[in-house]
Amino acid sequence: MLKEVCIKKVREDAEEVFRIGGFYCSEAIVSSVRKNIDPSMPKELVAAASGFPIGVGRSKCMCGAISGAVICLGYFFGRQNPSSPTDPKSQKCLELAHELQESFKKNHKVLCCHVHVKGLDMANGEHKPQCVAFTGEMAQKTAEIIARELNLKLVYGEG
Repeated sequence: MLKEVCIKKVREDAEEVFRIGGFYCSEAIVSSVRKNIDPSMPKELVAAASGFPIGVGRSKCMCGAISGAVICLGYFFGRQNPSSPTDPKSQKCLELAHELQESFKKNHKVLCCHVHVKGLDMANGEHKPQCVAFTGEMAQKTAEIIARELNLKLVYGEG
């Protein structure tokens, strides 16, 4: 794991890989967190995010950017073995995921992809600028939470 996290780089990398069509929103966030925070993170985690775009399998439910961000939080703070629901690790991960989705809700009112893309021609890419911005925003918030919780140095410039 890197000792320093450049928020600008996490955000820009997530936005760029989604903008050019390399990954969808959820994959782009996991990929950027992997690249810029923990390069030892298994690449399979990016693959695990592949079913979440366009609101989970194109259902347009919860925004895929939120899903990708929550996957990252689970990787760093979730449990790996069965335990009690009161397990502090489980509680902490839920608390951080709640913080993340509340941040999105505060800025955009709802988590639902369907609401955010309503009336936009997705086939023609009308949603893309908005979704790229959501991806960058969630990548940044995820990086901020990870850095804060793991006591990593946080920088906002070039890094």
